[in-house]
Amino acid sequence: MFAVHFFENKNQLLTQLLKTIPTEGQDFKIKGRKAKVTSVTTVDEKNIHVQVALEAIVKTKQPLDLANKKKR
Repeated sequence: MFAVHFFENKNQLLTQLLKTIPTEGQDFKIKGRKAKVTSVTTVDEKNIHVQVALEAIVKTKQPLDLANKKKR
């Protein structure tokens, strides 16, 4: 079992106990967001730091529906 620490830049996102070490280029989800492993660094025999790149969140604006507004 390895203690795997997931980082985005210098922000720690998640720490998990895993049986296998993630590889570079592997795709997976962290907290419901798509992520891709950019680098894997072994700190010691049990701790591993994994740098990930999260997919950007795209927010879409919905048009206002003026038909349902109250008229004064």
